[in-house]
Amino acid sequence: MTDQIEITEEVTESANTFLYGLRRVLMAGIGAVALTQEQIEDFLDKLVERGEIADSDARKLLGDVLDRRKKILQGSTKKAEEEYDKRVEGLLSRMNIPTKGEIESLSEKIADLGEKVDELNRKRQ
Repeated sequence: MTDQIEITEEVTESANTFLYGLRRVLMAGIGAVALTQEQIEDFLDKLVERGEIADSDARKLLGDVLDRRKKILQGSTKKAEEEYDKRVEGLLSRMNIPTKGEIESLSEKIADLGEKVDELNRKRQ
């Protein structure tokens, strides 16, 4: 009984450490994105003040940059989610806990076997 409690505590601690680290990385990324947007806006405002670029052109450029960055961030988010999923699957595998896909596959096989048993029982009658 003590071994089970120790293993559970180790796994929980590992998962919490991983989630904490992931949270820190994501929060740092969000902070960097916000800072970068402010810097871009300040830079464009200075160009407008100096008359080097029209205000409408500056707003269009800002919109283009933000759209491009949004696409890049979406790609990064997808990669982070995939990495998180891989790590969780690895953790579950080490703990010998089946994944949702494995359970669904087994459920389908059980349903197929149940149908075959029913079919055999009908043939026997």
